[in-house]
Amino acid sequence: MLLKTRIEELCTLVQKALTQTNTVFGTVIDTLNSDTVIAHLNGIDGFVWGPPLLLLLIGTGIYLSLRLKLIQIFRLPLALKNVLSSRKIDKRAEGDISSFAALCTALSATIGTGNIVGVATALAKGGPGALFWMWLAAFFGMATKYSEALLAVKYRTTDANGQISGGPMYYIKNGLADKSYSGILAKLFAFFGICAACLGVGTFTQVNAIVSSVEATFGIPGMNTAIVLAFFVALVTIGGIKSISKVAQFMVPVMAVAYVFGCLLVIGLNLEKLPSALCLILKSAFTPTAASGGFLGAGVMLAIQMGIARGIFSNESGLGSSPIAAAAAKVKEPAKQGLISMTGTFFDTIVICTMTGLTLILSGTWTKGASEAAHMTSAAFSEALSSTGAYIVTVGLIFFAFTTILGWNYYGERCIEYLVGVKAILPYKVVYVLLVAAGGFLSIEAVWIIADVFNGLMAFPNLVALLALSGVVVAETEKYLKNLESKTLESNPSDNIYGKKAEGP
Repeated sequence: MLLKTRIEELCTLVQKALTQTNTVFGTVIDTLNSDTVIAHLNGIDGFVWGPPLLLLLIGTGIYLSLRLKLIQIFRLPLALKNVLSSRKIDKRAEGDISSFAALCTALSATIGTGNIVGVATALAKGGPGALFWMWLAAFFGMATKYSEALLAVKYRTTDANGQISGGPMYYIKNGLADKSYSGILAKLFAFFGICAACLGVGTFTQVNAIVSSVEATFGIPGMNTAIVLAFFVALVTIGGIKSISKVAQFMVPVMAVAYVFGCLLVIGLNLEKLPSALCLILKSAFTPTAASGGFLGAGVMLAIQMGIARGIFSNESGLGSSPIAAAAAKVKEPAKQGLISMTGTFFDTIVICTMTGLTLILSGTWTKGASEAAHMTSAAFSEALSSTGAYIVTVGLIFFAFTTILGWNYYGERCIEYLVGVKAILPYKVVYVLLVAAGGFLSIEAVWIIADVFNGLMAFPNLVALLALSGVVVAETEKYLKNLESKTLESNPSDNIYGKKAEGP
């Protein structure tokens, strides 16, 4: 009898606690939804992603491109060749996973809602010209991504569990000469990385995209989708980077090829409009775009801002997230992993974002207005492929967003390990899964703005380190290329690097 009474009292206390928690949680959501808070967050977002950061991102990419002698052009064939052979693991090298697995893990985090919703938002606000500036940001971003990955491998270390740890926090701390501020910058990056993973691009934004798409297309309640999603995230992430990379190696190539194929079908059905669409992109990049339908019109500056900001949000070049995955690769030469990682920006933006952008422009759905950005790609596919088109986009978005959740789980894990140590990894994973489950119940504009803010804040300490360590990047690159030339001469002793017969003594 006494035991029964105690159990009833405990249940009552738990019920009261849950009621109070729901009340507090509801109050927080209502506060975040208020016009005043949204206005303040938009102000912060506009400041963080204002001209200074955009110029710093593009300026860093241009500077690194020049110092590396346009490596993204002249060494792209070598990079693609390395990707094709990157499944092979060098057992003599340090690392947790193959170079290909590291690339797929990084792509799993970058190929997400930004490739579908992000491109639509850029075109809806900045016009077709935004796609050109997205290409330009990606072109210079390839040199940035190369440099990030190279430094991540060079300055990586091993944690107390024997697992590889690397990324901007390590090359900031161990690479920069002035230790008076390098430690602070490294901790700031790690803190912003955890916030982005847990409160921004890693959880809520992706879950919201999945839940809303599944509910709209299949009629499945959001609560059910969020719970199932959280279960699968827990199932994969509990195994750490090796488990995440195994899923990424399978899902990333399959989903990317399937989505691109779907886009090519839509483009093929509108092939006669392709020349005029390309002309519109180039014209709108340098001249204002007039209002049309729900599109309110855009000047050149808005096209530049939206193209660069959405492009970087998609491929994450300069933000410092992808090199965390690159550091785990089993590779001896930092420059080799840099070349492999560089192709990530090429695949993400030059290929996939271009497919989305052309699909939207050819179908004319980009004129629906910014409020319809989330549904533009589905509308474009539906117009060309009827109901099948909507299913293609929804399934693609589910896999894109799911793998992004997995990738950012690992990024946040490495950041919290840097700040607190390995003891914090398991509690972090539990909290992360709970946040994924909670993301299905949140439908707030503030979440997307907060994600933008934390992504931007990650970039500042990372870009400072990239500029300061550019000499190291150049030196490692020259060393790697000279070694390649030496190996070529050894395997072909009768030829020099120019393909001419070597003269005898």
